[in-house]
Amino acid sequence: MLLIACGICAGAVVLVQLGATDAIDPSVLIAGSAVLGLGLIFHVVLRVVAREADPFILPIGLALNGIGIAMIYRIDLAYGRSGWEAFGIKQIAWTAMAMVIALVALFVVRNYRILSRYRYIAMFVSIVLLLLPLIPGLGREGLNARVWIDIGPFSFQPGEIAKITLAIFFAGYLVTARDNLSLMGPKILGMRFPRPRDLGPILIVWLVAMGVLIFQRDLGTSLLYFGLFLVMIYVGTGRASWIVLGLTLFLGGAIVASTFLGYVQGRFAAWLNPFDPAEYSADGGSFQLVSGLFGFANGGLIGTGLGQGRPQTTPLAESDYIFASLGEELGLAGIFAILALYLLLVSRGFRIGFVGQDDFGRMLGVGLAFVIALQVFVVMGGVTRVIPLTGLTAPFMAAGGSSLVANWIIVALLLRLSDSVRNQPRLVIG
Repeated sequence: MLLIACGICAGAVVLVQLGATDAIDPSVLIAGSAVLGLGLIFHVVLRVVAREADPFILPIGLALNGIGIAMIYRIDLAYGRSGWEAFGIKQIAWTAMAMVIALVALFVVRNYRILSRYRYIAMFVSIVLLLLPLIPGLGREGLNARVWIDIGPFSFQPGEIAKITLAIFFAGYLVTARDNLSLMGPKILGMRFPRPRDLGPILIVWLVAMGVLIFQRDLGTSLLYFGLFLVMIYVGTGRASWIVLGLTLFLGGAIVASTFLGYVQGRFAAWLNPFDPAEYSADGGSFQLVSGLFGFANGGLIGTGLGQGRPQTTPLAESDYIFASLGEELGLAGIFAILALYLLLVSRGFRIGFVGQDDFGRMLGVGLAFVIALQVFVVMGGVTRVIPLTGLTAPFMAAGGSSLVANWIIVALLLRLSDSVRNQPRLVIG
């Protein structure tokens, strides 16, 4: 399977070159082959340190990453970017770094249960990571969201790592607190709801999510954190009333944000009236959304072919709107194939969680898989106008090193969890 993934990656880059320039540039293939070689090394190391790990997760992650690099490189060609100015070359470097960090995580986390002991340290680290962009002189605002920090010549988005540390904290906390959280209080409309004194955790997480929304102006990350906790508390307690309560808080927060926060109002206005001339031409209006929709339409069923479309006409085509870029050149069929890869990856993650050896492993596996699932849904929903745009990016595919590092760490943790699961007698993942 890994060889198939490598073939997909190499084939995509070659097709981009032939479609855009009618020639093959060996230098790009050589740079890309370094990543594929690292993927093979990753596989060999995995067979040694976690020989029973799930066989699908690594190839799927590598295939998605490679397709993303090919599309980013294609947009570089359209803009005439080359060398270290090219986002594709930077993405290759970030991919190599992310895979090395994932390998280190595999070696360090030999027993995932140890992470449960450090749940409150994970909580503290999460808080620090969320506060870093707000520190004057360190944090930087980009695209109207204050989510970046500058360290020398490098920029990093600490919130990407926070989604992992929060998943570890939530899993560890819910293992110890779920008995109390499972106790039911008053019955309303035929459904038992939690006792009022047990509402503290969900209210705190809701306030944290609202804080991210207000102070960092990051709608997508706010939604991701709250959704992660909501799903994990449901998995931990099995009580649907937590979902009802969480959705009520979410809708309340959405109403407040859309009423009092100008940039959230702008997102909703662009979503509801994208073709309105005033909205289309406004700064931060619906131009990006409409361009992406026309890109999808231009792609049709089978696409224009790699290297033969015009995805560069959409702002941020290599990051926030990489799904629209892929939709134009690969068509609906190509998008369905990519979504099928995501579906397989997420389903393996959920299955690893559901048959885990212990409560902590089950909740951590489900939480990490849900992080990827929610990002894919929110990003695809945003670019297709199912929901408002949020600023989240496609896992493994969009340009950006912070997200790549976080997603490859998730891969490493899922592989470690699956190795433990598949070593259980009578409980194996087929």
